[in-house]
Amino acid sequence: MFYKRIIFLFFSVLFCLSSNAQNRYWVIFNNKKDVKFNPLEYFDAKTIERRIKYGIPLYDSTDYPLNVNYVQQVSQIAETTGKQSRWFNSVAVTATLEQLKNIEKLKFVDGVIPVFIEMHPAQTDYSTELSKKNINLLLNQIERMQGNLFIQNNIDGKSIRIAIFDGGFPSVNNNPVFEKIRNENRLVKTWDFVKNKEFVFDYNLHGTSVMSCIGGKTDSLNIGLATGAEYFLARTEVATEPFSEEENWLAAAEWADKNGIDIINSSLGYTFNRYFVEQMDGKTSLVVKAANMAASKGMLVVNAMGNDGTNRWKYVDTPADADSVLSVGGIDPYTNFHAEFSSYGPTADKRLKPNVVAYSTVVAAGKSSLKKTYGTSFSSPLVAGFAACAWQLHPELSNMDIYKAICKSADLYPYYDYAHGYGVPQASYFLNLSDSVRAETFEFEKKDNEINISVFDNFLNDSSKYEDYLYYHIEDTKGNLRKYAVIKVNESNALSIPDSVLVKNDRIKVHYKGYTNSLLVN
Repeated sequence: MFYKRIIFLFFSVLFCLSSNAQNRYWVIFNNKKDVKFNPLEYFDAKTIERRIKYGIPLYDSTDYPLNVNYVQQVSQIAETTGKQSRWFNSVAVTATLEQLKNIEKLKFVDGVIPVFIEMHPAQTDYSTELSKKNINLLLNQIERMQGNLFIQNNIDGKSIRIAIFDGGFPSVNNNPVFEKIRNENRLVKTWDFVKNKEFVFDYNLHGTSVMSCIGGKTDSLNIGLATGAEYFLARTEVATEPFSEEENWLAAAEWADKNGIDIINSSLGYTFNRYFVEQMDGKTSLVVKAANMAASKGMLVVNAMGNDGTNRWKYVDTPADADSVLSVGGIDPYTNFHAEFSSYGPTADKRLKPNVVAYSTVVAAGKSSLKKTYGTSFSSPLVAGFAACAWQLHPELSNMDIYKAICKSADLYPYYDYAHGYGVPQASYFLNLSDSVRAETFEFEKKDNEINISVFDNFLNDSSKYEDYLYYHIEDTKGNLRKYAVIKVNESNALSIPDSVLVKNDRIKVHYKGYTNSLLVN
């Protein structure tokens, strides 16, 4: 971290000394004077319907366009101009410091925000064949969320609009995995925010694999759950000009709002090449501000936690650090708990992340075949597809109602930790099939110098596939976790916590085989 700060300071000094160097900025205007806006002409009918339904204003000033004269005057001074943001009343520019000084003198300019450091997207490795073992994996990535219950009840995300932000979608226009979507004209719109054109069926394969985990289908098998949803594809990622990616994300979010999108899946994140861990606070990055604004417009934003669990960074990326974003971590399908590469919470300001988890080793679509791949990039779309089905079942709920309900549906709830969140979402919750009262599976016992957690004998050595693990955490008075762990249960005396590691008014919370209970330390 010290080395990183030295490099950052070096570039900051270089930036200050090089008056002729070009850099990227957001120019913020201080008003939208003399602009005209007709929401009935600008918004898609689905957007208007959503806003009226959830009481979101149609004439909010954040939706008004920029003053074209302001943009024109800035463009005459700057080297280049880029994306415009209605939400934040700003335009992206490339400018020298001398040009910047002249822009700041304009009376309608409120200020500028610089963008300095580049980010390099990670690559994903894929296997080359689909074995019998991987067919089982394909089935389980759906069934682990009880997605088979959605399928049996013909719940497939129908009428839900999903936007996918990614680096490209090669073969989506001809891959058989998406044939049903294409044949039913549910691949509605596409836009390349890098090259400003409609064609997105090229570039990075990552987006194709992500889309398959939301709504792909092969023969009679689901890859994702939202096989009946409508799709909007946005290319936002680029390798040669990475500082523009957050600008593209913001532009895509505004495009999504205009087109009546219900769910945004973003298997993207920005970390050490641009930010410090302490900036993962849900309010610092441009993209987190865009994500929170998207949520305020009624869209559910689902974002991957990132794959830095074994790296020096370790923690949540942005915009997964947003309070209004449903952030998804990964579990290993062969152990059923945290995948070691999945990034951890909490956020820098100590909020719970991830919110939920799903498989992070999956079967997904390549250009022409199914392949095994891994990463929280695929956990997120699995949950996005799940969310579409849940929302189809309960259209009366708002985006944040769905967010909260998905958390409550998870199989560890109300237990949580910074590796698993509340666990894996469960379809039975939305079909009203969940048991409201769970049988007690353990008890607390206070002894001389320790607290014991003892599981009941009738729950030991049963035939459950995944439930031989006990989850526990120690929570301080502010609700922050000082310790958490998952242990394998081999005997009735499952866990002993010595008094020496506890503080008065700590709360110990334990989850075992569907039952959660807590104990306040006196």
